[in-house]
Amino acid sequence: MVMSNYSEFLQGDKVRAKTPPGINQAIDIETAAIVRFYAGKTDYEISKKIEELDNEWDIGRIVEVRAATVSLIGVILGLTKSKKWLILPTIASTFLLQYAIQGWCPPISLLRRFGFRTSKEINLERYALKTLRRDFDEILSKEHWHEHKHEHEHKHEHEHRHHGHQGHHGHEHGV
Repeated sequence: MVMSNYSEFLQGDKVRAKTPPGINQAIDIETAAIVRFYAGKTDYEISKKIEELDNEWDIGRIVEVRAATVSLIGVILGLTKSKKWLILPTIASTFLLQYAIQGWCPPISLLRRFGFRTSKEINLERYALKTLRRDFDEILSKEHWHEHKHEHEHKHEHEHRHHGHQGHHGHEHGV
C-alpha cells in the first residue's frame, strides 16, 4: 500500500490541528525528503536514522520540560529574590494545563516554526523507514500465506464435497 496522503495516519493529532497548514506542510515536506533520501541507503544507515528518531523529543516532551524548567526557575527566584518571579510558574502551569486539555498553548506555535514534531509525525517517519528496511515483509508474506492457505483449504473442501457427492451417487447406482 502506498500512502500519498498522510492525513489519515496523523488524524487526531491536536497539535497538527491547531498548527497553521503552512507549518505542517513544511514539516511534512522535510519528512518526505528524509524518507526519499534513505530510500537509497543501506539497512545499517536506515537503522542508525531510526535510532535517532527513537531519541528525538516530540513537542509534548519539550513543552513539559520547558514548563518544568520555567516553573523551577520562577520558584527559586521567587523564594530568593522577589515574589514577583512567582508569576513564571503560574504562567508555565497555565500553559501546561492548556496544552494538556486543548493540545495547544502559545509556545507551540514558536516550537512548530522551529520544526519540532509531534509523536505521530515522528512515528510516521519511523514506520516509513522501517518499510524501506523491509521490516514488514515477513508480516505481509505471512498474511499472503494465510490467505493462500485459506483459499487452498476452501478449494480442497469444495473438491472433497464434489467428489464425495459423486462417489455416494455412484455407489447407489453400482449396487
